[in-house]
Amino acid sequence: MLRQPPAVWATAGASVVAFMGIGLVDPILPSIAQGLDASPSQVSLLFTSYFLITAVAMLVTGFVSSRIGGRRTLLLGLALVVVFAALAGTSSSVAELVGFRAGWGLGNALFVSTSLAVIVGAAAGGSAAAILLYESALGLGMACGPLLGAVLGDMKWRYPFFGTAVLMAIGFAAITAFLKEQPRPARKTSLLDPVRALGHGGLASAAASAFFYNYAFFTVLAFTPFVLDMSPYRSGAVFFAWGLLLAVFSVLVAPRLQRRFGSLRVLGGSLVLLAADLVVLGYGDHSTAVAGTIASGAFIGLNNTVFTELALGVSDAPRPVASAGYNFVRWFAAAAAPYLAPKIEEWTDIHIPFVVAAAAAMTGAAIVWVRRRALTPEAPGPAPTAPEGTATAFAG
Repeated sequence: MLRQPPAVWATAGASVVAFMGIGLVDPILPSIAQGLDASPSQVSLLFTSYFLITAVAMLVTGFVSSRIGGRRTLLLGLALVVVFAALAGTSSSVAELVGFRAGWGLGNALFVSTSLAVIVGAAAGGSAAAILLYESALGLGMACGPLLGAVLGDMKWRYPFFGTAVLMAIGFAAITAFLKEQPRPARKTSLLDPVRALGHGGLASAAASAFFYNYAFFTVLAFTPFVLDMSPYRSGAVFFAWGLLLAVFSVLVAPRLQRRFGSLRVLGGSLVLLAADLVVLGYGDHSTAVAGTIASGAFIGLNNTVFTELALGVSDAPRPVASAGYNFVRWFAAAAAPYLAPKIEEWTDIHIPFVVAAAAAMTGAAIVWVRRRALTPEAPGPAPTAPEGTATAFAG
């Protein structure tokens, strides 16, 4: 895995920063709210705008990359992230910050959805080594994003955005220098191909279950920082531990559990455990909430791996098309949860958003159970391996 050409390292390094951007703002959400005199529901729109654009972009990324090539798609995505991350740091209002974060989401979608294919195409030692390298980038980015946000955000809430812009600019220069253009696919992807793929009952079931799961996932990611009400450093440490558990359980634990119990049992059980964890998180004291937040990373890691494996293997659609359709559905829940959770708290109390998230996780488990026959992979050839599913869980 370590004997890779510079082009692979350049792309993998930029991927780390791209994944860092998902959890970057977690530790500084309260600081942003204070700095811009905004409510939690207003600040949570940073996630909503980001993932709403990401969801829609799932219909566009394959269309773009199949026409201009992987290298140009990566560079376009990186350029957008650099520009909009830097602009986010200059925001004088929540509305400006939310808008710039949306542009950031478009750039990140273009980059992340293309980077795995580029790494596999340019890597030495076969696809297994490339996927393992990409997994490492995913786990490192998810774990280190909150740390970067904490370190820079403790000085000033604007600095994490400027820091991301600088790191992505370095990635842009590295990919420009080291990555050569790769062959384009023989068939161009249309905008409607991912939507048509959802006509398959198994893929539609996986997407529907993942929609409810993602609502629970992003309630943890976007709403919990307000509940914990900790300094950026302490909040960053909590979500660093959360990210480590997510990475370990998605890469190492999930494949072993799948071999022993089967994918659907692991998925259903993990969703039920996530629901229980959310109830404990919502009704426990502060220390219990910290422990519940960290523990949720384990269940989220398991779910990410199994869901994506199902999405890629349950239908006969090409993997990029099936993945785009699946992610198109589930990212809408990632956009809804950060906004709805604070609103539900305003309408009721601080416990109910976690009850709603737990109910969403249970709904996802119920769909898996009711549709278990449709969720049995039927595509010809070997089903996608757990490592590839892990890598593509965020790749779109």
